[in-house]
Amino acid sequence: MTLSQPTRRLALTVAAVALALLPGCAIARMSVNDPLDAAAVRQLQPGVSTAADVVQVLGAPTDVVALGRRSAYRYDAEKTKIAGLVLILFNMAHRDTRSDRVWVFFDEELRLTHIASTFATHRTRYALPWSDVHGEGDAAKADAKRKGMQP
Repeated sequence: MTLSQPTRRLALTVAAVALALLPGCAIARMSVNDPLDAAAVRQLQPGVSTAADVVQVLGAPTDVVALGRRSAYRYDAEKTKIAGLVLILFNMAHRDTRSDRVWVFFDEELRLTHIASTFATHRTRYALPWSDVHGEGDAAKADAKRKGMQP
């Protein structure tokens, strides 16, 4: 069985279009909680602020940990950006996940004793797998753009 010239041409056109549409790029973004406010965290004062003050400034904690008669609250946010290259036989992707995390520690009277924090959700980037997304210059630029990161 041989195909006629127009049928053969149509089949080749459909095959060419299908092959052209298979490769491509993909991007995605995911977030867990809103980014934490660095300026709000700086308002908290060890020895002065209470657990109620912390909740008023930062909201409900993600987690509450009992440490004997003392306690700690954890606040966190996470942002992920994914970029990928989809080819017919070979696919690759890069996933960049960064977090904001704040731990606040309280004594027996629920008075703030210590604060530990890291702020990095604003540093997530779309990139291909061979790209370096952890450069110090890039972090400094991203920090300068994020509200509340400046002292």
